Amino acid sequence: MVKPTKLTNSIKDLRTLHGLTQADLADAVGVTRQTVIAIEQGKYSPSLEMAFQISRVLGSRLEDVFHYPD
Repeated sequence: MVKPTKLTNSIKDLRTLHGLTQADLADAVGVTRQTVIAIEQGKYSPSLEMAFQISRVLGSRLEDVFHYPD
């Protein structure tokens, strides 16, 4: 069983705002659609490199895409 992460994100909102599907984002970042789904649902934390890639594709700052509780 995979332990959920404390890291939350705004990927789905930002992705839909830009008119991107999960498959579009996955292709742009070089991962599978299933990986994007797992990240959006908080079941998987991306590597730092992947987090930066996602942020760039979404045209947002890293802090606006990913959130970690205080």
